[in-house]
Amino acid sequence: MGGSSLVTERGRTTISDEVVAKIAGLAAREIDGVHDFGTGTARAFGAIRGALGGEDGVTRGMSVEVGERQAAVDIHLIVEYGVAIPDLAQAVRSHVIRAVERMCGLEVTEVNIAVDDVHLPRQQEPQTPGDGEPRVQ
Repeated sequence: MGGSSLVTERGRTTISDEVVAKIAGLAAREIDGVHDFGTGTARAFGAIRGALGGEDGVTRGMSVEVGERQAAVDIHLIVEYGVAIPDLAQAVRSHVIRAVERMCGLEVTEVNIAVDDVHLPRQQEPQTPGDGEPRVQ
């Protein structure tokens, strides 16, 4: 795709890393099977920030490099249990590339995906006596 529309004889358009990270984060979140983003440390800081009223950023787990015509994206994600990770990674990669190239006019040279965790379904808690209906009458 190149970045021909970003550098013209009448001026230059620059796109910040933060903008590309937000676009990549939103695009990746649209793929079924993606549970969350970031390493354990990043998620812990995000939870603290959220508890203090801060924004749970769409850029958590995203690292980008943006040049004049190209961008590279690294994504740390947590997948849902049971999802085929290679298929999910390819779907995320393709969707992120399309979104960044369409919205920014940058050529995406690579999207590296690191799967840092698997989200397990919560086990149903066993009922204890006194919960629900009585055991005997």
